[in-house]
Amino acid sequence: MSLNSSTLLNEKNAQGAKRNTECLESLLQTPSLIQDNPLQQLQLASQEVLEKAKKSGRSKCPRCHSSRMFYCYTCFVPVEAVPTKEIPTVKLPLKIDIIKHPNETDGKSTAVHAKLLAPDDVTIYKYPCIPEYEEKRHEIALIFPGPNSVSVKDIAFHLQKYTKKGVCSSDDDCSREPLLKQAKMEPEEEKNPNECISSSRSEGTRLKKIIFIDSTWNQTNKIITDERLQGLLQIELKTRKTCFWRHQKGKPDTYLSTIEAIYYFLVDYHQEILKESYKGQYD
Repeated sequence: MSLNSSTLLNEKNAQGAKRNTECLESLLQTPSLIQDNPLQQLQLASQEVLEKAKKSGRSKCPRCHSSRMFYCYTCFVPVEAVPTKEIPTVKLPLKIDIIKHPNETDGKSTAVHAKLLAPDDVTIYKYPCIPEYEEKRHEIALIFPGPNSVSVKDIAFHLQKYTKKGVCSSDDDCSREPLLKQAKMEPEEEKNPNECISSSRSEGTRLKKIIFIDSTWNQTNKIITDERLQGLLQIELKTRKTCFWRHQKGKPDTYLSTIEAIYYFLVDYHQEILKESYKGQYD
């Protein structure tokens, strides 16, 4: 290795260490129950099964028989050396759709981790395959930053706009049990969306599905402009900062990796919308 390349490597390592320190410091300052150390405070299951698999090396995927370490990133299942029964599963409060860019490298995608740990609640689609969301807009939201994005705590208030339009698909139960009409509010009350949220827990649980885009930030434009995603409530996690080591250059540190966005959204949703204390259910 030349002296110049060695110097550049040292500079990159120093920058990475500095960035990790700044990330941890910002998280420590963020109001949440993970105050002292966001990593040590996580409620994690034992990693013994992974340690054993690491010692034995790569093994086959039970479906496609490809050689992988820990899990298959194309079939979304643990490899033969990792017993499925020993992998903890997480039950999510709503369904998650992940739209994956076709050029996103499978082995680098963090979306797979969500599918592995919450297989019953997470579905991964490869673009241009996207479900039709038009008739379900009153119960679906998209996680993506933008000028019209709202915060998690304002979800219930903004979903009312779709509900009031009477949007309903053929397989909904709304024909049997119509939604209760909202009492007319005085003009000064309409300015405070927080009152709408705290009125009842069911107000927030109308959200049934959340959509994430799995792609590099430079490739997201093709997906986010797709007509099938237009008109959906858009949510931005403005107070969270990435700790991902492969942070993309030129983008703000509030642009999260897919698995970070899923995790932070669920934590915020649990506290802000479900109004329940968070005890590591999604850690």
